[in-house]
Amino acid sequence: GFFWNNPAIGRCEFTRKQTVWIADSSYQADYLVFTGETPKEIMYNYSLLTGFAPMMPEWVTGFWQSKLRYESQDDLLEVAKNYKERNLPIDAIVIDYFHWSEQGDWNFDSNYWPNPKKMCDELKQMNIEPVVSVWPTINTKSENFNHMSDEGMLISTENGQNVLLDYYGQQMYIDPTNPKTREYQWEQIKQSYYSYGIKSYWLDATEPEIYPQQFDNLHYYIGNGEQVSLIYPYFNQKTFYDGLKSCGEKYSVLLTRCAYAGSQKFGSIVWNGDIPSTFEALYDSIISGLSMAMSGIPWWNSDIGGFLYADTECEYFKELIVRWFQFGLFCPVMRLHGVRQRQSDYISRHPGIQEESGGDNEIWSFGEETYHILKEILILREKLKPYTMELANQAAQKGTPIMRPMFFEFPDDENCYQLNDQYMYGSDILFAPIYKYGETKRTVYLPNGEWIRTSDKSIYSGNTYVECTAQKNEFIAFIRKDAKIINIF
Repeated sequence: GFFWNNPAIGRCEFTRKQTVWIADSSYQADYLVFTGETPKEIMYNYSLLTGFAPMMPEWVTGFWQSKLRYESQDDLLEVAKNYKERNLPIDAIVIDYFHWSEQGDWNFDSNYWPNPKKMCDELKQMNIEPVVSVWPTINTKSENFNHMSDEGMLISTENGQNVLLDYYGQQMYIDPTNPKTREYQWEQIKQSYYSYGIKSYWLDATEPEIYPQQFDNLHYYIGNGEQVSLIYPYFNQKTFYDGLKSCGEKYSVLLTRCAYAGSQKFGSIVWNGDIPSTFEALYDSIISGLSMAMSGIPWWNSDIGGFLYADTECEYFKELIVRWFQFGLFCPVMRLHGVRQRQSDYISRHPGIQEESGGDNEIWSFGEETYHILKEILILREKLKPYTMELANQAAQKGTPIMRPMFFEFPDDENCYQLNDQYMYGSDILFAPIYKYGETKRTVYLPNGEWIRTSDKSIYSGNTYVECTAQKNEFIAFIRKDAKIINIF
């Protein structure tokens, strides 16, 4: 195992002949090499170095509903109730950005969210966990700006103004590398979101997202930006982990767009960003998830259906959303999200609101045929919860990822090192996603052992390649013959 533990801006190169890490500016290079007989041993040793993911609550392994964005308390509750009235499994619903009055005000805009406590109580009664988006941006209109600026809690610049992002006004960023910042921000979160019953957070834009990307012009509490910027998400996540722990909470659930080595110990669930709604992005997400697994982050997910440019009425997207749901079924977290194109009959619910939402993005939003396919996948995900919780326990105890490259389970099989588009979900389920438009067939490699195809219970002997067919409403998965979970399918 190789651990390049440097938060400096730079790059890494992985080729067939060499591996190179480069830091553009650094006082020292911290580089560790560690060993193990198998990938599992190596991952365990890496977790000993950087930390183990905490155990997650069961609701995390269910279905998360999200969109860009629910504009009001009433809109969000209407969707939650609709899921319950349809008897659809749902475990979490996300309150995305611009629910606030101003960036840097970590609270709800009372014009559209008049009674957050009542809303959260209703959601909890439906057994739905509320998750709220928290950005690290702040501007001069924020109620927190003057104090944080005066106390040195913001990222400053070596030269020029401290504006780092132009997005609905000139935004600055808080500096979580400063302990005072972390303490102050959590106190604001505690008095608002946490007091309403919100204990799970979506930490967005924490790369940090700045333009232009002149990191050498940034000044943090711990040093110059070119040398330390990449550790920003680590301390941002530490703010919430430490805060929740200080309040006596057992769990920390943090959805985040980026991470650093060790982020896993804060309960960080990474997703792979604002990707387009294309089959190419679906394929890239398979690679992304497996790469993250081998980077020591066991909790990962993607925006099901992709985030950008989706026309929900076209056949391309209807097929894409089904194939992505099938992929999401075998991901650590299953979360539907995205900004969908508004159709011609779209009616604005809140004209004039800052940052209006996209089109509908619930599982009944894509036509009747698609709805019934997605409903069956949600029911299956619900049945998989106990198995996924077993994998969560393995991650917490051994550092073992939940979705695993084939070589992770079969390190002595040379063929498994060549496979990047099929993987193991835990040790018992082999999943081979279809990721091309119009495709219904693909080749799957079965390692040593006997395997049962979930769709028809056919038995196959391993050490061979097989041709598999799966219509749009079918997926390709195999289970070890001796596994106890065959009855789930």
